[in-house]
Amino acid sequence: LKPLGLKLLVDGRLVACFCQPRFASLAPAMSAKASKANKAADSINARLQLVMRSGKYQLGYKTTQKTLRQGKSKLVLISNNCPALRKSEIEYYAMLAKVGVHHFHGDNNELGSGRYYRVCCLSITDPGDSDIIR
Repeated sequence: LKPLGLKLLVDGRLVACFCQPRFASLAPAMSAKASKANKAADSINARLQLVMRSGKYQLGYKTTQKTLRQGKSKLVLISNNCPALRKSEIEYYAMLAKVGVHHFHGDNNELGSGRYYRVCCLSITDPGDSDIIR
């Protein structure tokens, strides 16, 4: 950080010093990239909520495996804190079943659709009114 020379003094003591980032030209680019990621995450969350209301889905690792084996699954969502072995196993089953896999950018509590379920995998069998499956 480079000091701008703007200092806030109260009773002779330094309260705040205003500084600018060293790489000021990169700051807008990084914020644009972050906002693009936020919009994508919001889009997935909105589509997932629509699936929860109008479609059919299975919560949990075992039921996700079952739907993949039976060929009923259309899309699989995996939370970001899913154990590596489970994640690779689900990805392998999905590859065999030719099903898309989306790595959800939330933890297992957020993937549990706001019902305080801790879920590492979610399988969508019928998207309903949502266009989550592209």
